[in-house]
Amino acid sequence: MQDTATASKKPQTSGRASGPLAGIRIVEFAGIGPGPFGAMLLADMGAEVITLTRAGQTPRGAAARGRKIVVVDLKDKASLDGVLALLDNADALIEGYRPGVMERLGLGPDVVLGRNPKLVYGRMTGWGQTGPLAQAAGHDINYISITGALAAIGPAEKPVPPLNLVGDFGGGSMYLVVGMLAALLEAKSSGKGQVVDAAMCDGAASLITMFFDMTSAGRWQEGRESNMLDGGAHFYGVYECKDGHFVSIGSIEPQFYKLLRELAGLTDPQYDGQMDPKNWPALKEKLTAVFKTRTRDEWCQLMEGTDVCFAPVLTMAEATQHPHMVAREVFITHEGHTQPAPAPRFSRTPSSVRTPLQADLVGLAKEWGGK
Repeated sequence: MQDTATASKKPQTSGRASGPLAGIRIVEFAGIGPGPFGAMLLADMGAEVITLTRAGQTPRGAAARGRKIVVVDLKDKASLDGVLALLDNADALIEGYRPGVMERLGLGPDVVLGRNPKLVYGRMTGWGQTGPLAQAAGHDINYISITGALAAIGPAEKPVPPLNLVGDFGGGSMYLVVGMLAALLEAKSSGKGQVVDAAMCDGAASLITMFFDMTSAGRWQEGRESNMLDGGAHFYGVYECKDGHFVSIGSIEPQFYKLLRELAGLTDPQYDGQMDPKNWPALKEKLTAVFKTRTRDEWCQLMEGTDVCFAPVLTMAEATQHPHMVAREVFITHEGHTQPAPAPRFSRTPSSVRTPLQADLVGLAKEWGGK
C-alpha cells in the first residue's frame, strides 16, 4: 500500500500540464457557470483545454485557469474553418449554448462527429437538449426548483437557494465531467465518440436519489425542517453561539450523540428520545439555549476534533485560515489570488494550476495536426 504522504501529494502550480488527463485535447466554447467550471476541473487534471471566446469576453478568474484562450468570430467563414480544423484532432468538445445554436453555426454533432468520429461532444444546459422547456431561459434556481431539491432546503417558512451549488456545479459541472470521462474511456475501446447531454435538472434530480429512497421507505416527510437531515432534528443542524457566530453538529450515531450529551452537559432525560421526531422541536429549543452559553471558540476548544461530529461555521475568509485547511493546502494563492486548490488528489500524477494564455487559432490547429 502507498503511504499517506504519497497518496496526498499536493497539486503543482506551474505552466506545465500534469495530471492523469495530460495528452487529452478539449475545445471549449466559452460560456458562464457550469461549463467553464467543468473545463477547469478537466484542465486541472492535465487536459489541454482551448477556450474559444468572442472579442472583449476573455474568461477571467480561477475558473479560467489552465486554458489556452483564442478569440474567434464563429460567424466568419475563415474562423469557422479554423475551428473545424482544430476539432478534427480534438478528443472532446464542451459547449453550453441553447439547443440548436451549435447546429446553426455549422458546428453541430452531425458535422463535427462526421469529420472526427472519435470526438466526445459535451453539451451543458439547464433543461437539456429536449423537452417542453428546452428552449426556455433559466438559471440554477429554476433547474433545482423543478426537481424537488429546492423545496426541501431551508427553514419551514420558505425554501432558501443553496448558492448555485446544487444546480450549476453539483448537478451541472460534475455530471458533465463524469459523463465526458466515461465517454472518453469508452471511445478508447470502441473508436467512436458520442454526445453527452448534461442537463442541470437531470443532475440535480440525480443528486437527491437518497431522499427519494427515504421517501419510498417512509423515512422522509415533505415539509422543510421535518426530517433528520433538513434541520428538523436537534442533533443535526446549526446553532448560534454567545458571540453571534455559529457551529454545526451532526451527532447521528448513538455513540456520537452520547458524546454530544456528555460534553454539552445534556442531562435532561428528555434527550434519551433521540430518534423520536415528536421530541425534536422541544429539544432543538433546549439545545439552542445551551449553545448560546459559550462562544464559538469555546465550543471549538471543547468539541472540535472529537467524535461529536462538530465543526465551526466559517466564512470563506476564515476557512482559508483554519488549521486543517492550511495543513492540507486546500486553498492556494496563484498570481496573488486566493482560490481553492484542484481536487481530488492523485498520488502519481498530481494536478496542476496553470495560468491562462492567449493563443492563435491557426497555430494551435497546426500544432494539433490540422491541415
